[in-house]
This record gives sequence, structure tokens and C-alpha cells, in this order.
Amino acid sequence: MISEETLQGFLLGILQGLTEFLPVSSSGHLILVPWILGWQPLGLIFDIVVHIGTLLAVLVYFRREWKQFLVTAFERVLGRSRSRNSFLMDAILLGTIPAVVAGGLLKHVIEDYLRTPMVTASCLGLFGLLLWWTDRHGSKNRSLRSLTRKDGVLIGLAQVLALMPGVSRAGITLSAGLALGLNRSDAARFAFLLSAPIMALAGASAVYDLLSARTAEAAAGVADSTLLLGVSSSFVSGILCIRFFLRFLEQRTLLPFVVYRFLLAVVIFCLSL
Repeated sequence: MISEETLQGFLLGILQGLTEFLPVSSSGHLILVPWILGWQPLGLIFDIVVHIGTLLAVLVYFRREWKQFLVTAFERVLGRSRSRNSFLMDAILLGTIPAVVAGGLLKHVIEDYLRTPMVTASCLGLFGLLLWWTDRHGSKNRSLRSLTRKDGVLIGLAQVLALMPGVSRAGITLSAGLALGLNRSDAARFAFLLSAPIMALAGASAVYDLLSARTAEAAAGVADSTLLLGVSSSFVSGILCIRFFLRFLEQRTLLPFVVYRFLLAVVIFCLSL
């Protein structure tokens, strides 16, 4: 018989894997669903393992790209690389810096003051409008091969906004890519690649917090089976979601996700009254 905690871990893992890579805000869903169902938080260690699952999904799905980046980095050390991969790797590295700096400076402010239902609902609606506008008016005449270091910085600056619940890292970086003229599929592809360093650093930061005295209690009380199901379900659902979304964008617009964001914002607003 599966315990309620284990079932909760399995479902939250799936939810994390799906919403991390769709422009609908994973933080918004992970706040809303337990709130509606009356679930108790599973703690920091569970948050770490489900994010590890989605990080592994990005690393495995884009394994060819990461392998090429490693080769490019090695060639650069030897002073021999000026390939297209070199510029794409630079765009990812430069795009990661703004969110790292802002996260370090604003982490406690965001956690203490912005993780509320009303902020989440407002961000879902506002940045849903931005997603719709960029999808409708972006030129979509550029591919990933045309990406520059400047583009990486600009998309990275946009990624800072994803620190607020309801914005969606996938949504805001996708919007920025579309605004710069990337086609839908390549804008999403870069958004996924850009998410990996941030997820890795956020996971490392969470592990550090877990090992500190003030959050040691967060590690207690979660069964190994719950953690295993959480990381497994987030990994599998994450890979399936990436595959689906990239194929979806080859032929369709982002309007269904914009509509969903508004509906979710209304639900959160009504429930918070």
C-alpha cells in the first residue's frame, strides 16, 4: 500500500518536471497544488531532489550539446576554438551571471515578501501578456546559430525576473528570445540550455542550506521511497515535457499557455480572497 506521503512525492515530482519546462511557472503550481489539497510541505531535501530530477532531464536530453561544449572548452584552453559552439557556450555562461548575482542579493527578500498567492497571480497574468505579445510580434527569423554573446546577456537579464513566483523561467527566457527574433523552437531550446547552470547552482545552494544548522530539521521525516519517486518522476516527466514542447512549437503558437496562465491567475486570486 502506497502511503499518502509517497503518493504526494510522486505527483509533485511529475508536476515539477512538467511545469519547469513549460511557460506556466513551476513555483506557482508548487505553491498552489499543495495549498488546495492541504498537503504539508515535504521539506527542503525533497525540493532538492525533484530539482535534481529536472536538471538531469536537461543534461540527458541535450547531452550532445553539453558534450560539444566540453570539447569546445577544452579546445579553447588550447587556444584553438572559434567555432559556433564557442559563441553559444559564451551566451549561456554570460546569461547565467545576472540571475546568480540577483539571486544571491535578493534571495531572502523574495522568500520573505514575494512568495504570496497575490504576487504569484499578478505575475502569471502580467508575464502571460508579455509572452503573448512577443509570440505575436517577434520576427522569428533567427536560429540558434545566430545567437550572440549580447543576446545571451539580454536573455540572462530577463531570467532575473524568474526569481519572482509566477513569472516562469521558461516563460520569461522564451519571451526574451522571441523578442530578439529567434524562432519559437530555438528560443525554447536556448531557454532550456540556459536553465541548467541556474538549476545546478540553486541545487548547490539548497544543499548548503540543508547542511547548515538552521535548516537541518528540513532533512528529517521524508521516506527514501518518497525521495526516489520524486526524483524519478521529475526526471521522466521533464524529458517527456521537453520533447513535447519543442515539437509543439514547430507548428503551433504559445496562445494555449497564455490562456492557461490567465485561468490559473484567476483561480489563485479567487482562492486567496
